[in-house]
Amino acid sequence: MSETVEREERTGTGEVLVDVRELGKYYDTGLTGTPVKAVDGVDFDIRRGETLGLVGESGCGKTTLGRTLVQLETATEGEIRFDDRDVTDLSGSELKRWRRNAQIVFQDPESSLNDRMTVGEIVREPLDVHDWPNLTAGVVGADATVTGDARAADERDRGRDVDIRVTLADGGHDIAVREGLPLTDDDLDVTVDRGGDPTVRVRLRKKKSKLRQAHVRGLLAAVGLQEEHYYRYPHQFSGGQRQRVGIARALALEPEFVVLDEPVSALDVSVQAKILNLLEDLQAQFELTYLFIAHDLSVVRHICDRVAVMYLGNIMELGPTEALFRDPANPYTISLLSAIPEPDPTAEGARVTLRGTPPSPRFPPAGCPFSTRCPAKIRPEDYRDLDPAVWRSIEVFTDIVRERQHADRSLREIARERLGMETRFSDVEETVLEVFAEDADVPAGAGPEEKLAAALSTLPPDVRDPLRGAVDRVRNNDEAGAMDELLAAFGSVCDDRYPDRHAVGDGHTSLCHRHEPEYESPQETISDRHGVR
Repeated sequence: MSETVEREERTGTGEVLVDVRELGKYYDTGLTGTPVKAVDGVDFDIRRGETLGLVGESGCGKTTLGRTLVQLETATEGEIRFDDRDVTDLSGSELKRWRRNAQIVFQDPESSLNDRMTVGEIVREPLDVHDWPNLTAGVVGADATVTGDARAADERDRGRDVDIRVTLADGGHDIAVREGLPLTDDDLDVTVDRGGDPTVRVRLRKKKSKLRQAHVRGLLAAVGLQEEHYYRYPHQFSGGQRQRVGIARALALEPEFVVLDEPVSALDVSVQAKILNLLEDLQAQFELTYLFIAHDLSVVRHICDRVAVMYLGNIMELGPTEALFRDPANPYTISLLSAIPEPDPTAEGARVTLRGTPPSPRFPPAGCPFSTRCPAKIRPEDYRDLDPAVWRSIEVFTDIVRERQHADRSLREIARERLGMETRFSDVEETVLEVFAEDADVPAGAGPEEKLAAALSTLPPDVRDPLRGAVDRVRNNDEAGAMDELLAAFGSVCDDRYPDRHAVGDGHTSLCHRHEPEYESPQETISDRHGVR
């Protein structure tokens, strides 16, 4: 049995690096019009050193979420806590400094690289922008002044944010350089003046331009490119090689967190495996944390520790990779996984085919985000035994009315409607006939009322009456009223109330009303209705 998840307030960073709380990203948020809710109140965390996969259909908000996490998009609401610091509050020099910790690898390796720049210039560009190396020195044991080519670390700097740590003790001092710092002992000169006001002086023995060039060459080698590639241009490389350049650029500033926005989807299958293996090797080498955005579920299963399933700007299910693939809990996840081809051509497996397309994020459903397409949607008690074909027709007609409700009417169409003339919105009788009684015997030349009567005559009275009321409202261009009538008659908790997030396993949560004890589980319902187990 599942239980509703109450989010625990974290008092420290623990193992969590990125903590997302009720994050929303809306577009067209002016005083007029309804905003597009690309990301709508998502809530999850990413643990230090792990790879969190993010999957979902095109347009569900995956890329927008990834871009918002690295502050390429400004969050409309909510928090993004990075090492327990809300980065949505940062601006100016603070934001620029934080950006070194979070980078992104883009989907298309061709359009994301500047053809006018050499590979060396592309990878070096972020180093020039941020004046790398930007050294920080932390002093332990006394208040000291840091001078030269480093700045004093502040209280919020931790981990790889502190490059040099100087410990002052009686009669001496100890200097420790951060492990993994891409500088050698020959590149740094650190001295300590133990006078009345202790001073730590850091000096770079080489010019920054030389250090940057050496760092870029090291990155190119790390991603599997050759030294001579430094002076070549992007058009001289294959797609896989260009993506390696993009990865090297993302790693140039030594980030802790990297968003991988479908990094292999534009590559051949043979190249995909090499890039995935490279990403895993780099994660171990540089102690990286990934958000891996993808369409290909097999790729996600290979590389990710946990998976978040996204739909219409919402996280529908989140859990350990193997648990989620082995025992999916949410109807949307079950539908996605049922579409994965079986490697055995003789194997027979049922597939859940989702009806229609996702609704507009400008007008999401009032209840569950997945309610308009859900194969396990809860039905009203009075219609539990209704013919499945009739119920599907009701859902299709409701979808049509919903689309008409939000369709843009031109000034000409509005004028024609007011004059009682036909428009593209005038064929509701034909729509009802096609949806409910496509094979009905309708006399040639039948009028709208005859067509409507023929369509409704095949339906039981408790279905016919609310449908007629909805049709009458549509005739009067009152689609909103028609939707109210349809939902009052055929709607359920799925249409009325946003679901709670339920724990369905260890670290495994799902957003669905069917996890409540009074309802049959999503798995059982889909098995009964569609034969998917």
